[in-house]
Amino acid sequence: MSPVPISGGAAGLTAHVMHPMASPDGCPALVLNADFRPLSYYPLSLWSWQDAIKAVFMDRVNIVSEYDTVVRSPSFNMKLPSVVSLKTYIKPSRTPAFTRFNVFLRDRFSCQYCASREDLTFDHVIPRSKGGLTTWENVVAACSPCNLRKGDKMPATVDMFPMQKAYAPTVNDLHRNGKLFPPNYLHESWLDYLYWDSELEP
Repeated sequence: MSPVPISGGAAGLTAHVMHPMASPDGCPALVLNADFRPLSYYPLSLWSWQDAIKAVFMDRVNIVSEYDTVVRSPSFNMKLPSVVSLKTYIKPSRTPAFTRFNVFLRDRFSCQYCASREDLTFDHVIPRSKGGLTTWENVVAACSPCNLRKGDKMPATVDMFPMQKAYAPTVNDLHRNGKLFPPNYLHESWLDYLYWDSELEP
């Protein structure tokens, strides 16, 4: 099989595809911290093959596992990394950012009033018109129909209470929930480092 050019890659590099399904642009590297845990579960910490190779040459990472796809230049051949680990430990943040996405992730992308996963927005449990604040402890994921039905009313007035009390999550809380939503593609070399929740076969 002859080498094929890599579009957008480093100058002079070509890729020799050793597996019929492999392609350079489809070979991201899973990035692990120095303790061999992913930097992030959701979104999953991935680098493009170009960034992974750059980090290898800058001696910032160790190669843990490789694809069968090979990049070539006039002076070297190298398999593309599929898993890399940082040489320097990055201390995870203890307090996740208060963002709409993280509210959805805390609430597992489900309306906290009806469990729908469609047309999500967010709701102030205690409406702002009644003094409610835009904080972790007062904002929940809600579908648009439930949000409209509740409006600016108090929960007891419309008998609408969140299934889970709003709270400020830890990074570990969000990582745990992120494992429930794995990406569509997981390379087999990543599986030893990811612990996705799945139903057990009977």
